[in-house]
Amino acid sequence: MSTKGTNNKVGSVMVVGAGVAGIQAALDMANAGYYVHLVDSSPSVGGLMAQLDKTFPTNDCAMCVISPFLVEVGRHLNINIIPNSELESLEGEAGAFTAKLKNNPRYIDSVKCTACGQCRQVCPVTAVNEFDCRLDLRKATFIKFPQAVPLSYTIDRNVCIGCGMCEKACLAGAISYSDQPRFSEIEVGAVVLATGNELFDPIFFDTYAYSRHPNVVTSLEFERILSASGPYKGHLMRPYDREVPKKIAWLQCIGSRDINHADHSYCSSVCCMYSIKQSMIAKEHAETPLDAAIFYMDMRTHGKEFERYRERAEKGSGVRFIRSRVHTVEPLDDGGLKLKYIPESGEALEEVFDMLVLAAGFATSKDTKALAQRLGIDLNAHSYAKTSDLTPVCTSREGVFVCGTFQSPKDIPQSVMEASAAAASATQNLSEQRWSLTLTKELPPEKNFSEEEPRIGVFVCNCGINIGGVADVPAVREYAKTLPNVIHAEDNLFTCSQDTQENIKKVILEKGINRVVVASCSPRTHEPLFQETIREIGLNPYLFEMANIRDQNTWVHMKTPKRATEKAKDLVRMAVAKAALLESLPQVTLDVTQSVLVVGGGIAGLEAALGVARQGFDAFLVERSNELGGMALGLNETWQGEPVLPYVRQLIEDVKNNERIKIFPETEIGHVTGTIGNFTTTLKSANNPLDTKVINHGAAILATGGKEYKPHEYLYGKNPKILTHFDLDAAVRNNDEALKDSKIAVFIQCVGSRTEERPYCSRVCCTHSIKSALILKKLNPEMQIFIIYRDIRTYGLREDLYKEARQQGIRFIRYNKDKPPIIDSDNGQELKLTVKDHILQRPIEMNPDLVVLAAAILPNENKALFEHFKVPVNSDGFLVEAHAKLRPVDFASEGLFLAGLAHYPKSVDESIAQARAAVSRVMKIVSKNKIEVGSVIASVNPDRCAACLTCVRTCPYGVPRVGEEGYAVIEPSDCHGCGCCVSECPGKAITLKHFTDDQINAKTDALFYKQASC
Repeated sequence: MSTKGTNNKVGSVMVVGAGVAGIQAALDMANAGYYVHLVDSSPSVGGLMAQLDKTFPTNDCAMCVISPFLVEVGRHLNINIIPNSELESLEGEAGAFTAKLKNNPRYIDSVKCTACGQCRQVCPVTAVNEFDCRLDLRKATFIKFPQAVPLSYTIDRNVCIGCGMCEKACLAGAISYSDQPRFSEIEVGAVVLATGNELFDPIFFDTYAYSRHPNVVTSLEFERILSASGPYKGHLMRPYDREVPKKIAWLQCIGSRDINHADHSYCSSVCCMYSIKQSMIAKEHAETPLDAAIFYMDMRTHGKEFERYRERAEKGSGVRFIRSRVHTVEPLDDGGLKLKYIPESGEALEEVFDMLVLAAGFATSKDTKALAQRLGIDLNAHSYAKTSDLTPVCTSREGVFVCGTFQSPKDIPQSVMEASAAAASATQNLSEQRWSLTLTKELPPEKNFSEEEPRIGVFVCNCGINIGGVADVPAVREYAKTLPNVIHAEDNLFTCSQDTQENIKKVILEKGINRVVVASCSPRTHEPLFQETIREIGLNPYLFEMANIRDQNTWVHMKTPKRATEKAKDLVRMAVAKAALLESLPQVTLDVTQSVLVVGGGIAGLEAALGVARQGFDAFLVERSNELGGMALGLNETWQGEPVLPYVRQLIEDVKNNERIKIFPETEIGHVTGTIGNFTTTLKSANNPLDTKVINHGAAILATGGKEYKPHEYLYGKNPKILTHFDLDAAVRNNDEALKDSKIAVFIQCVGSRTEERPYCSRVCCTHSIKSALILKKLNPEMQIFIIYRDIRTYGLREDLYKEARQQGIRFIRYNKDKPPIIDSDNGQELKLTVKDHILQRPIEMNPDLVVLAAAILPNENKALFEHFKVPVNSDGFLVEAHAKLRPVDFASEGLFLAGLAHYPKSVDESIAQARAAVSRVMKIVSKNKIEVGSVIASVNPDRCAACLTCVRTCPYGVPRVGEEGYAVIEPSDCHGCGCCVSECPGKAITLKHFTDDQINAKTDALFYKQASC
């Protein structure tokens, strides 16, 4: 049967690659009304992130972060996971493609397989475990990792001897030795490529002895060594003799920034940060003091909170940072490794380490290159998908989009942003087919336990060694069995895994459990997962309580396991006490206002508004100035040389001409009320506050932008020869003759950034300076140009500019933070600049005709606006996202999203991607007619209310009111469940559901119960 609609377009999309980017793209589209086919060549989804131990800069457990995503994508009714498969060809045109797939056999029927593991237990054959980077063995029948989705075994026929043992042991009859590759065809409207990267293999680098010594490992191998599910179960030891290392060195730029061995001249963007992370985590895992040293060329900590993370590693954890390229590694007889290097001081040094970690960079795989060729996708010089800065997720083929590390090397948040951006772009022209192919999930009716005694089930998670490596989990489990109303307690290796979720449902049904307690990690990331699990078998989601025995216990008390065990018991006892008093709460269903408010008229706001309109919904665009375009109006080119102003002018024109977009210039936000799906915002004129207008919208995107720092350093504003980046761009646009006449030009980096006042990196300054220097060199080839820097941070493919600058004769002089350049001007005209050269170790003096200051990017001041929306900012003034890794465009408050410079300094292409990502996230809300919101809301007892107005004055959202009824009224649809009114009500007339006084008192009584009985 054809899946095409009346306009010949198809309401489904194919995502190729099921790593974190592919999963995000699939979930966004499936939640916005499209059927998604998620294809991956691996037997399970998860990609590279599933192999990581922790994630920077929060040091969260990577598997704990991604597990809810894996389960969600695995159980989503509108995502068809197609593992072990490859996209062979793509025929047709945008909107109506026919994708031909090759489905490779796994030799075990995944529909029949129950993942019981009997086949693995009887299998006599072992093979290297690729998931553990060949540091461990697995059987020929295997599952990649415990949380794998789909949770089904696979037979590796390359090592299988065909003994038939697994077939005899399999009671489900799932073994199928005779499976052959099959071919299938699927009609889709668009394709998103999220194939990811592979890591560079340093086996040919004889310099570092990787192929000759087991104690030289790659960064990914070290991740598996640290991982709780890895070959050493999270215990730090070196492969050579399983001894605990006392000294570990990390070598940067292995397979990156190298045209001599790897032929990869680009920067892989993430290596500096993951080496810092690994050094810090290794120190935590080490049983004895660990000396950790990172050898680097430039420390590229250019992301949000990255610079602070580096400072924490050096000053807090004692990690040594050595600016040097190691030239020789000599293996020693005792398993040690002698490193020879020359630091900036010029002296030849030697140092012996127990282990060496090679920070391997990214590379596009051969399979991905072949896929691009089959699909007709152009690649750039580095074999990444060729894209434009102004359309960053569009490939050379219409209807085919790209995200993640196949677009360019990047970290997880940027991959997730691009995934959502690709989802928005892919579905933009399919909006007429929204909901045409999707299925509706039918849930069983909720059971009524109100008349029954509590029957509590407790599930304690080991979380690998995150919990089990510190606290005595079996002791906690046995203790839970002794608590009142507990009829079942068990512990699991990973409670969030798909198989454990199914087991929880089975146990609940078998034992008649009517309250559930999970003792594991953070409810911030995992509570919705467990609530959905129990709802699928008829329990109300609010008959669930969580004890955070990881973040609030084992991570805090990792050095005192006995105390951590006792505290875990305390937390479980408290959770059980509250669980006994839990009540079913009805979900609140609301109509959705299918329009979006966008605040800010820069390129992020313009792209967001236009994206919403092109998805078929109304957008209100609010800009407090009288001009659209924001900071982009002051830029000339993107880093790839694409003109910015023509793009901005066309974007503004498209926005103004779109009938679905209502523009409010010279307007500010006066007041905001409501909740997800139903906000009411009062707009006021920036010129006349009494001139107001009220609009209703289902969601909001804050794209309030940023500005260039106006320096007070380096004589800026006192000498016309001293400019900022934006000043220079304006001079170039105006063909200023003084630029051509300049004989010496100097760029000074980190002006206002990476300081005590602003300890963050402004991300784009190095690239902007080098790009500008090349423009000046083109204007006057004889000009001497110097860039004075602390670290050159031309991350990703931007390294091409750095390489070109050096080839053009542009000179780079590094300075230390405590010895910045000095500029003097005796007569107010002629400049004298002095800086200490890091190689010559002596001062250099020059008389520049032009000085360009790489000034910091600051967030615009919007304190009142952010207070209206109740959204947080960090200490630097940038908006704080819901989760640093997997929710980089969401606020913690549902229905609110962010984009652009208000989030953090970023380039034009990154701002565009984040704006489109916000559109994708918004579609999850406004594409629906109705939405269910949380039931944790305040309720008023009229008989106890004295109408004292305390709640009215206290509520940060302005929800309570006292009207004709004579008592406080709180509309359930407007309440945010913050509890402020409950805590302030003098008459105890207000109750916060799910956090009642009785429930809170039960927890506190339970906390002190043990002490009182001693």
